[in-house]
Amino acid sequence: MTYPDPDDPAHPARPSVRPFLQSGPQSAGGYRPAPREEVPPATDPTATLRPFVITSGRTDGADPEIGIETQVTVNPAANRVRLSPEMRAIVGLCAEPVSVAEISARLRLHLGVTRILVGDLRAAGQLDVHVLDNDTPDPETIMRVIRGLRAIT
Repeated sequence: MTYPDPDDPAHPARPSVRPFLQSGPQSAGGYRPAPREEVPPATDPTATLRPFVITSGRTDGADPEIGIETQVTVNPAANRVRLSPEMRAIVGLCAEPVSVAEISARLRLHLGVTRILVGDLRAAGQLDVHVLDNDTPDPETIMRVIRGLRAIT
């Protein structure tokens, strides 16, 4: 059994047939389809790509040293190479030290995608990654975080 297309103005669906498919308002003259909204074109080419396309299907970065707090800068001695638009945007942001989380937020990329791309750029010699040497955080830093959390609650 086939059903008429509810968006076809020549053959609208009857009100009693599949009302959940009717998107337009009802009028005295019958069903009137809702006007279609124009979707603005994406200005950012990365907005239309899925994360697995950007990372070539990888879900875990090859570099375990890259965390969300890791500071990243451009390697001044790097050779010019051809980069994807996302990688060019990351390199463009790293003129001064910036964290991986901030790169992710500024470019509106998923954090996992950003970590993978930063790892790729580090492996290609385009970025310098600055990792903290100690694994234990400073107690004063912890106390400042606690005081800050208490202040906002």
